[in-house]
Amino acid sequence: MRHRNAGYKLGRNTSHRRALLRNLVTSLVNEERVQTTVAKAKALRPWAERMITLGKNGSLHARRQAAGYLQDPAAVAKLFDQLAPRFGDRRGGYTRIIKTGFRHGDSAPLAYIEYLGSEKTQEAKKQKRADRIEKRAAAAKKAAEEMEAQGGEAEGGASES
Repeated sequence: MRHRNAGYKLGRNTSHRRALLRNLVTSLVNEERVQTTVAKAKALRPWAERMITLGKNGSLHARRQAAGYLQDPAAVAKLFDQLAPRFGDRRGGYTRIIKTGFRHGDSAPLAYIEYLGSEKTQEAKKQKRADRIEKRAAAAKKAAEEMEAQGGEAEGGASES
C-alpha cells in the first residue's frame, strides 16, 4: 500500500529523479512550454508552481532559493523579471497540462506542460520558425537557379566548339 507516500518515483532513484525535475523546471522557465510524458508533467507541476511563488515573493532569499534549484542564471532572471509579474494577481494554478497522444516506439502518453499566458510566446516562435524556413527555401531556390544557369552556359559553350 502507498498510504501517505506522495509524489512520483518515475522509475528512478532519488538523485536521478531530482536532476530530471531540475532540468525540466529549468527548461520550462526558459521555454515556457515543454513536451514530456504525462507522468513527468504531473511530477513537474508542483515544482514549476513553487518557482512562480518564489518569483512572486521577490525577496533576495526567494531569489537565492530559486537559483539553488534552477540550473541557469538566465532562467532565474526570466522567472523574476517576466514570469512572476504575469501571475501577480493569481493565487495558484500557473501551469496547464495538455495531453497530445502517444510516443512512437514505446507508446508512452505524451503531454505539453506550459505556463498560462505563453500563447503569445509560442506564436512568436512559430512565426520566427516559418520565416527562417521561408528564407532558407528562397536561398535554396536561388542557388538551384544559379546552378541551372551555369549548367546551361557550360552546355552552350561545349556545343559551339
